[in-house]
Amino acid sequence: MLFDSHTHINNETYNARQREELIRAIEDSHLSYVMDIGFDLESSYEAYKHASEHSWCYAAAGFHPHYADKIAEEDMVLLKGLAEKPKVQAIGEIGLDYYRNLSDPEIQRYWFRRQLQLALELSMPVVIHDREANNDVMKILKEEGVFGKSRTDQFPRQKDGLPDARLLMHCYSGSPEMAKQYIKLGATISIAGPVTYKNARKLIDVVFDTPIEHLLVETDAPYLTPEPFRGRPNQAPYVEYTVRKIAEIKGISYEETARITLENAKRFFNI
Repeated sequence: MLFDSHTHINNETYNARQREELIRAIEDSHLSYVMDIGFDLESSYEAYKHASEHSWCYAAAGFHPHYADKIAEEDMVLLKGLAEKPKVQAIGEIGLDYYRNLSDPEIQRYWFRRQLQLALELSMPVVIHDREANNDVMKILKEEGVFGKSRTDQFPRQKDGLPDARLLMHCYSGSPEMAKQYIKLGATISIAGPVTYKNARKLIDVVFDTPIEHLLVETDAPYLTPEPFRGRPNQAPYVEYTVRKIAEIKGISYEETARITLENAKRFFNI
């Protein structure tokens, strides 16, 4: 009854034993589905492998901005081939990261645009990483036509009549005002473990203001562990605590929150 819309079973820090333990924990939990999200070509292939081996696992393929300066033109051909494989449901995670700046910002922007163009060519959902790059991310998404009519007309309108651009703002950390802009344009907002933290006032406001039909939940495991496990490596079953916090903020039951966010994720990823 839970859908972790963003996790990293493919994380390079896991050894074989740790990965098997994580897979067992997922299978023993209340998770119905997880999205194993790629961050470079190798991890994207690994996500596809996991999706092929487990009925509850689906994959996304893409290059995280940290790896932008390592991308070559031929990688885009390989990425397209991978994106067309069964159970690869999205391009991601892609975007901009001006916090660590592990790749030159100009190079980040170039490959962000190229991957967006691929997603539009294939009519695939997109998973966006945005860290301290709010204005440039929004600008590039608009310029590349992600919110354009030719894109949104490919997908049914959402329940409240708003367009659907099949764009997911992963681990959203922006303002409530920007979240409202994204929702009107056709984006979906994904909420991670930080919503459970004591200093999460801004993110709590985002959840309160955003209709639940436009929300997904995620762990970003092994990162961003929610309370009460903060300080330990995160894992996909811990998405339960994010769902419980959203239910508390929204004033609805945990079961209803789990059901709606699961349905939202299945719709978003065409599952």
